Amino acid sequence: MTVRDQLINLAYLVASILFILCLRGLSSPEKGKRGIFLGELGMLIAVVATLAKKEIVSFEWIAGGLLLGSLIGTAISARLPMTKMPERIAFSHAFGGLATALVGFGEFHKLSTGTHAVTGEELDRLTMGALGFEVFLGSLTFTGSIMAFGKLQGFITGAPVTWKGQNMMNIGAFGGAIVLLVAQVVMLRDAPAWMFFVTGGIGLALGVLAVLPIGGADMPVVISLLNSYAGLAACATGFALKSNILIISGALDGSSGFILSMVMSKAMNRSFTNVIFGAFGTGESTGTAATAAPGKSYNEATVEDAAAVLAAAQTVIVVPGYGMAVSQAQHAVRDLAAALEKKGVEVRYAIHPVAGRMPGHMNVLLAEANVPYDALFDLDMINDDFARTDAVLVVGANDVVNPGAKTDKTSAIYGMPVFNVEQSRSVIVLKRSMNTGFSGVENELFFYPNTMMVLGDAKKTILGLVSAMKDGGH
Repeated sequence: MTVRDQLINLAYLVASILFILCLRGLSSPEKGKRGIFLGELGMLIAVVATLAKKEIVSFEWIAGGLLLGSLIGTAISARLPMTKMPERIAFSHAFGGLATALVGFGEFHKLSTGTHAVTGEELDRLTMGALGFEVFLGSLTFTGSIMAFGKLQGFITGAPVTWKGQNMMNIGAFGGAIVLLVAQVVMLRDAPAWMFFVTGGIGLALGVLAVLPIGGADMPVVISLLNSYAGLAACATGFALKSNILIISGALDGSSGFILSMVMSKAMNRSFTNVIFGAFGTGESTGTAATAAPGKSYNEATVEDAAAVLAAAQTVIVVPGYGMAVSQAQHAVRDLAAALEKKGVEVRYAIHPVAGRMPGHMNVLLAEANVPYDALFDLDMINDDFARTDAVLVVGANDVVNPGAKTDKTSAIYGMPVFNVEQSRSVIVLKRSMNTGFSGVENELFFYPNTMMVLGDAKKTILGLVSAMKDGGH
């Protein structure tokens, strides 16, 4: 091993440690920014070390790709509103999966047609298995992420698309890909090339077939799971290319995404097998108004009414949801909290693990508005406190505050852990209309006697509340 090789391996070791510290930092809001910085630094070190390897004999295409990708990524991200961040993540996963699959196809072509030109490697069974796994998962991640992007963006229906025998067909296709892969590993050079390409083709088809029957409301779990697939594909790439850094980083990405998917499935009361095989969840509501239910009425209040309740409170809990993201109300929420705190009111934020359209969506929005990390509380930490809270301000949240999830066994969200907001003295719900939420389930909370509905754009309503607070709270 040359000195250069030793330095590259040392750089990979440092990068791997930084990746681990990155995940460690991302486990808490206080250390999140530091974790991101460490991850970026680790990736920079890994890229520089890889560019120093002797296998790279030309930098023209690398430089061109780096420049083009940087320009496109910067242009997209700079103009992207936070409400579109889930779509942006799904889109990034798609091209990450595509890149992994293309590397696998390229490496297979080189190794299957003779000895590797630079390293002298020949195609062996371990490499063949890694390449097939890499191409299959990379292809699945590509089309699956495109489907998730389309459902979130709205040009693919958010409703589940199902048909008879769907799961058996998907399982059969998955099994067929595994059989092909095993046959290629056994036959090695005697295996016809079409088997390898068909394996990738099945992955492309499964990405579509597995996500198509999943409702748009469940896309956060899908995005997390696809992230896991992308990590596993990268790990397989590491085995194929004999790259320790890809093995380590891919394993970290794959395992963390898998764990997050399981946590989110539990938070949504979803079976993890349903996440994998599809056909769960519902699409976006068609807009059936809650007032259409006979015998039910709700208490519609004004901004002044809500301001009076908040001004008289000593403790307030804010429950944000996707409606806050749509109206870009996070900064207004922070201003309202500041106005309340000046009056001696204790303000905290209840963050549900599946609020929004991606993991950590609400945390990202509130962090953007400089909401203190120590004011954010997850479900288990704050749920018992609602019974001792004077007022709860629900900003665009729906299913995560629906008491029916605890009592109505016929509900599609029955068993899903939700906030006990109905136990507080007063509940103020900010919502555009009385339409049902993304799951299409009517929210019982809206008809509770201690709930007041303030309908309209959340940002405008909250700015009105801030103005009322400054005028004395009435």
